[in-house]
Amino acid sequence: MQQNFMGRNGFSWFVGVVEDRNDPKFLGRVRVRCLGLHTDDNIKLPTSDLPWAHPMNPITSATISGVGQSPLGVVEGTWVVGFFQDGDEAQQPIIMGTLPGVPSYLSSATLNEKDDGTTEQTKGFLDPLGNYPKYENETDVNRLAVNDTENPHPTLTLRKADRDLAVGVANVDATEVVDDQIAADDGGSWDEPETTYAASYPNNHVYETEGGHIREYDDTIDAKRIHERHASGSGYEIFDDGTKVTRVKNDNYTLTTADDYVHIQGESKATFDKGLRVKVNATATEGNNYNIEVGAKANVTIEVQDGDINLISQLGDVNLKAGKNMNIDVAQNLNIKVSGDIIETSNSKTESATNTHQMNAKEQDINGNVINLN
Repeated sequence: MQQNFMGRNGFSWFVGVVEDRNDPKFLGRVRVRCLGLHTDDNIKLPTSDLPWAHPMNPITSATISGVGQSPLGVVEGTWVVGFFQDGDEAQQPIIMGTLPGVPSYLSSATLNEKDDGTTEQTKGFLDPLGNYPKYENETDVNRLAVNDTENPHPTLTLRKADRDLAVGVANVDATEVVDDQIAADDGGSWDEPETTYAASYPNNHVYETEGGHIREYDDTIDAKRIHERHASGSGYEIFDDGTKVTRVKNDNYTLTTADDYVHIQGESKATFDKGLRVKVNATATEGNNYNIEVGAKANVTIEVQDGDINLISQLGDVNLKAGKNMNIDVAQNLNIKVSGDIIETSNSKTESATNTHQMNAKEQDINGNVINLN
C-alpha cells in the first residue's frame, strides 16, 4: 500500500505573487514567490530560482490535447492561492485561483535603473517588469464591472467618440417629367445609438485581456447588455431591448458557402460614402436571375446628382412596359441610333416610310426602314 501521497498529512497551503509566466514547456506554469516561505529580496532569491507552479483549470475545461480553455490568464504581479503537491518540500506548487486586491503602490515605482540603461526589480512579491498593477489605491476588479464614475473605463469615452452622427439617407427631390410629378421623398438621417451602459456592481461580468480585448455580460436590471470589443475598436453591443450595434474599424468580409437568407420586417437604410458594385451569376449559369419585386403603392426612383444612368444589355433585349403613360422629358437632344427597323404601333394603326422620320419638325437619322405614325 502506498504510504506517501498528496493530502495524507493535510495540505500545505500558500499565497504568493506571480513573477514569471514564460513557461519553456508551454504548460501555463508560472513562477510564484510565496509569503512566509520566500524572501522578498530579489537579489538573494531571484525570480529564476522560484519553482514552477501548475495552474488548476475548472472541471468545465478538458485541458487535454488542446481541448478546453488554455490555462493562460495570470500576469506578472497577480496574487494567487494554492497548495504544494509535495507538502513541506514546497517544490511542486499548484495554483487554485487568483486574489484581487487594492494595490497601495505600483511595481514600476520600485524599479532600479542599471548602468547599462535597463531596469531591474530588487523587491520580491512584485511584477519584475513593472507593468502591473496599473492602478494605485483602486480595486483590481475591472472598471466596467465597478462603474466608478470617478475612474471610468477608457473604452466608454472611445465608444462615444466613435459614434456616427447624422448619417444621410437617400433623398429624392420633387421633379416634373412632362406633365407628371415625381414627389419628393426625404430619407432624412440617423444617429448611431449611444451605448446603454449603466452597470451596477456586482451584475456586470467582465473579461478583459491585457491587450485590451473586452467581453461583457451585463445582468444589470433594465440595462442588460452583451458587449464584445476588439482592442482596435471593432465589436458589437446588444442592448436591453434587443437592439444590436456592430462596428468594424477596418475592412469587413462575409463569406457564405451556400444560400443566404435575409428577412427585414422594417425599413433598410444603407449609405455608401464611396461606390457600390454588385455582381450576379458569376458562374454564368442559366436561371441565376437578378429579380427585384416592389409591392403595390410604392415607387422605384433612381436619382443621379451629376452623372449618367447607363442600361446595357450586351446580347439580349431591353424591355420596358408601362401600365399607364411613359413620360420622357429631355432637356437637350434625344438621340436614337437603330441598325435595324423601327416599328411603332399606336391605336393598332401603322404606316411605313423610308429614309427620314418627321418628329416635331426635326429630322432623325435612322439606318433601316421607318414606319410613320399618324
